[in-house]
Amino acid sequence: MSVQRIASRYAKSLIELSQEQGKLEQTLEDVRSFKKATENRDFYLLLKSPVVSTSKKLSILDAIFQGKYDELTMAFLRILVNKGREMYLPEIADEFIDQYKKLKHISTVTVRTATPLSEATLEQILAKLKASKATDDEIELIAVIDPSLIGGIVLEFDDQIYDASIAHKLDKMHREFGDNLYISKIVA
Repeated sequence: MSVQRIASRYAKSLIELSQEQGKLEQTLEDVRSFKKATENRDFYLLLKSPVVSTSKKLSILDAIFQGKYDELTMAFLRILVNKGREMYLPEIADEFIDQYKKLKHISTVTVRTATPLSEATLEQILAKLKASKATDDEIELIAVIDPSLIGGIVLEFDDQIYDASIAHKLDKMHREFGDNLYISKIVA
């Protein structure tokens, strides 16, 4: 079974269980915190390691997260470790967050520009996106600075890219000039 399918199934189970118990928001915070913890290389390698015993992994998870996470989240982590699925925890966390966003109708939009945008400009972009109905009801806006764009803007959401950057336009012109059919007629 693929990692994506495993992550999707466990994330869906956790979402449904946390909804039933009315702990969806608390579980989301726990999962985001856990995802942040997996960015630590040593912790990530510990989860993926087949050499470290199950009991050792359980005691480490309890030492780090017990008392900080809801009991539902801790029980979920223990079940996955006991089933030998702890190596998929980072992917399950990502999938949980994605499924939560779909459930709550939240679109994540990444705005890439060459220079930082003002708050007023970001608000205008947000208003245009909401008016376009191309995104969900709520929008999570992520601003990224990418000097290689030279200028302009790139919007990314729902597997779509709107590229109005100068770097993209220059690249497009370069390709058009490379395919220029008139040069051969002038030279001939």
